[in-house]
Amino acid sequence: MDRKKLSKINPDGEHQHRIKRLLQELEKEFDNLISENISLQEQLNRLNNESGTTTAATKLNDERCERPSTDFFFEETNNNKKLKAKLTSSGSKAGIKIRGQASRIVSSFKTQALSCSLVREFIGHHDGIWEVSCSPNQELIATASADHTACIWGIDSGKCLLKYDGHTGSVNSIKFHPTKELMLTASGDNSAHIWQGAVNIESLSSRRGASSEEELEDDTDDFHPEERERIDTLRTPLQEFSHNGHSSVVVAADWISNSSDQSPNQIITASWDRTAILWDIERKEPIQTLTGHDNELTYCSAHTSNRLVVTSSRDSTFRLWDFRSDIPAVSVFQGHVDSVTSTIFTKDDKVLSGSDDKSVKIWELRNMRSPLFTIRTESAVNRLSVSSSGLIAIPNDNRSIRIFELNSQRMARLQKRSHRRMVTSCCFKESSSTSCNLFSSGFDRKVFGWNLSV
Repeated sequence: MDRKKLSKINPDGEHQHRIKRLLQELEKEFDNLISENISLQEQLNRLNNESGTTTAATKLNDERCERPSTDFFFEETNNNKKLKAKLTSSGSKAGIKIRGQASRIVSSFKTQALSCSLVREFIGHHDGIWEVSCSPNQELIATASADHTACIWGIDSGKCLLKYDGHTGSVNSIKFHPTKELMLTASGDNSAHIWQGAVNIESLSSRRGASSEEELEDDTDDFHPEERERIDTLRTPLQEFSHNGHSSVVVAADWISNSSDQSPNQIITASWDRTAILWDIERKEPIQTLTGHDNELTYCSAHTSNRLVVTSSRDSTFRLWDFRSDIPAVSVFQGHVDSVTSTIFTKDDKVLSGSDDKSVKIWELRNMRSPLFTIRTESAVNRLSVSSSGLIAIPNDNRSIRIFELNSQRMARLQKRSHRRMVTSCCFKESSSTSCNLFSSGFDRKVFGWNLSV
């Protein structure tokens, strides 16, 4: 089309100017997309050269990314409808082509989803279960319940092997000793207890738990009379931590070690009195009271090998306490907008924080200025767990459990035939010889044993 005809359509040249501007913007956008695609391809090639392997993603991106043509044809019409249609159609096709190649690059990095199955139920508590904990050395789990008791269960049998009845309030937290047959519990009676957790698994090997589909339908919430008689009950702690201690509910407690190969000589407790206390195990006396939170504490957790502790609070913050020097240091982190319900360490020195603001944040311990990733959920988050392989189990108020990787990649959602009330905590069982490698507790008075596999 010559200039004379074009001038008849647009005597004032306004439409011609607009068309040129649109073409320039489209060309600029295409250049940006192509540059991004080339950059991704170079990164893939560099990674493949380092590993000495060729991936399918590289082959897909060896396809040449052709630059879209900007030679549009104009038809003489009484209006510009056809012209706009051609611009939109050509731009969309080119954009789809480049986005399609980029999506193939991203999809090549997606991790294979997990296969999840419910294996076993652990039934016997008379009130909600606040926490489930896994033994590092034996095929055992332990539960802390609002019915004022704590129980140790055999994973294979699915039965309660020992019940601790030494608290006079709700048992809010329970932890296995890393090397000895000792248990640490925190309670609503304003105290923490250490008690003997030795059980004889072999003598109860014949008492098998529910594992078939028919047995899992059993909704019995109480121990059978004949089973109740067999359960060993312990009522006296080895050590009680209450003197000069907390003035309100103790919501959590954990062991503190100097290194991974040393036995803990201290514990940390967190309370609704807005403080955490560092205790000497032998003397049963407070070493230091940790203050600073503006509201009730919700959880505390210790690093497995370093003298580091994190405390969570309803004031929407969590604090990192460093006891590796004579003068303890503290750092405050305000990444959430609602109560922080739990904060834990990973084995590769990351920190996970979960909150009632329906999010989980992943932090790098060496540089915690801002979170590395943020995971969004549909409901408030309760007590988290992370596996040595980097899987995160997220228990939610809406009765679901979500599984993510540390890079925030979603892996699975456990909801089918799951808890009937909020899920309070999860625990991964490392190097388990049984079929269960994840456990969840809920306020429906049940613990579920799950099998996760790739």
